Amino acid sequence: MKNLPVIDDLWDYNKPEATEKKFLELLQKRDESNLEYFLEVQTQLARTQSLQHNFQHAHKILDDVENQLNDEMIVVRIRYLLERGRTYNSNQEKEPAKQLFEQALHLATAHQQDFYSVDAAHMLGIVHHYPDNLKWNETAMQIAEKSTDVKAQKWLASLYNNIGWAYHDKEDYPTALAHFEKALSWRETEKDIKKIHIAKWSIARCLRSLGKLEEALNIQKSIKTEQEEKQMTPDGYVHEELGELYLLLNKKEESKLHFGTAYQLLSADVWMKKNESKRLERLQKLSR
Repeated sequence: MKNLPVIDDLWDYNKPEATEKKFLELLQKRDESNLEYFLEVQTQLARTQSLQHNFQHAHKILDDVENQLNDEMIVVRIRYLLERGRTYNSNQEKEPAKQLFEQALHLATAHQQDFYSVDAAHMLGIVHHYPDNLKWNETAMQIAEKSTDVKAQKWLASLYNNIGWAYHDKEDYPTALAHFEKALSWRETEKDIKKIHIAKWSIARCLRSLGKLEEALNIQKSIKTEQEEKQMTPDGYVHEELGELYLLLNKKEESKLHFGTAYQLLSADVWMKKNESKRLERLQKLSR
């Protein structure tokens, strides 16, 4: 695989269209001597389609991969199973997704592929409801914490975040906060400002649930200020939280302003329009 890039280094999960172009350009170099590599690329091309809600096209790409698989292509098969499962899950088809993620986990574990074992277990956490979502995320966390694979260990920030939300959903806010703080510690070592902001946002959201409104407000305001200073894209979720906090603090004008900005930003999101219509309606109402 000389001169071929590391596939996962090409990803920008926030820009699936741009990532799609990279994979398509790479596939133009396809040759049979590197078949497994290019089949892996195809699994990731399929993922760019599911992220753009082009589910039928994603399945078509994965059908092509499936037709070329053989028993020796362990990693390709694992990635195929994961992306087929993610495509089903993104289209709200939970049952086939669960089966595929379980197959991916079994295969990855059998072949000591810790990175993919963690990925599969964490997807099982996403596709299940409480308490199974917590069980699967903790399984993924245990694999990552015990692994000597640096790539597997890099899952820990996401896993601590997911486990934090599972505890938050069951209203165990102190335990949730402890996991969110662990997630932030990992994110700060990665030095990715967007991920650091998400980790801080989660801590602030949990502080709101704990009734620590001023602490939560200070964190959300600091995120907004830093985004403005770095000329980053405004974050609708930050404005939504600022609206909620000002509402609880009985500062109605500030609250309306942030709810209005949140509605403007989040109503442009395809996923929000499809899955959170009542939430958007509430934002619009509170902005008036």
